[in-house]
Amino acid sequence: MNISQNAEAILNEIEKKYASIDQKTETHLEGLLWSKPITYWDYIQTDALLNIQTQRTTLPDEMVFIMYHQVNELIFKMILWEMNQIAYCQNIKTDFFAERLMRISRYFDMLTTSFSIMENGMEVEQYMKFRNTLTPASGFQSAQYRLIEFSSTDLINLIDNRYRGSIDRDTPYEHAFEHLYWQAAGKDYATGKKSYLLEEFERKYKKTFLDHMEEYNSINIWQKFKQLPDGDQKNPELIKAMRHFDHTVNITWVMQHLNVAIKYIDQSGKGTGEATGGSDWRKYMHPKYQRRIFFPELWSAEELANWGVEI
Repeated sequence: MNISQNAEAILNEIEKKYASIDQKTETHLEGLLWSKPITYWDYIQTDALLNIQTQRTTLPDEMVFIMYHQVNELIFKMILWEMNQIAYCQNIKTDFFAERLMRISRYFDMLTTSFSIMENGMEVEQYMKFRNTLTPASGFQSAQYRLIEFSSTDLINLIDNRYRGSIDRDTPYEHAFEHLYWQAAGKDYATGKKSYLLEEFERKYKKTFLDHMEEYNSINIWQKFKQLPDGDQKNPELIKAMRHFDHTVNITWVMQHLNVAIKYIDQSGKGTGEATGGSDWRKYMHPKYQRRIFFPELWSAEELANWGVEI
């Protein structure tokens, strides 16, 4: 039997691959004789993907709402995938960091522009009916979005602005968790009582969050940026890319979300104007109140003072 040089070279590499894990190459090659050819629908798992949309009402536009949020969660997963590559890259190089950062920014740019699907893609009357069946669920409860925050910046930048003076890198994670900025959306700080929305969110994800906070304490995007050569950290284009990511996530994307909520909940004249989860959404969602800034060192004092005001 004649084997081409290219085929022989490939077989040699396959031999090395399986030898490295104490496997017989012949066994794996024979398995190829009986394996099915791959199809698009098997590889992408389209049947499974297209059968996880379950409406709670008979209103057609609820399907738009469900699918749009599922798409968001898939994009969040893509973002976390890139963030993980940055975080666990040893001796990270500037080109690698910049390329992954731009991928992440493009995903958020897409999320930002996609809000027109929500803003113009549902009848107000339908939305204001089916949203009542969602209570007390809320987009606030997107765990992946919180993981993105922890993966982006030092924890102090996610602490409620009122409590940052009393928290530092030595503060126990449990204590810091209780003072994250988004706790304000589900907690009465006068009494300490948490809403059902927040209690359920923590019951499901608190351990995951605490573990992620600790894991990314020294390998978040900001910390990996600081590992780059000093000259690259001062590169105007890289700084611009970092600022773009920060501004897009913490102002542009947030304001797009807020504007959609205003259209449906506030300006429609229908319903009570309350969020499904019961939060003070007008204040909670606005960046000038959140004061969430991933890379404050890259902004001027004036820019920091007017964060979110220009929108």
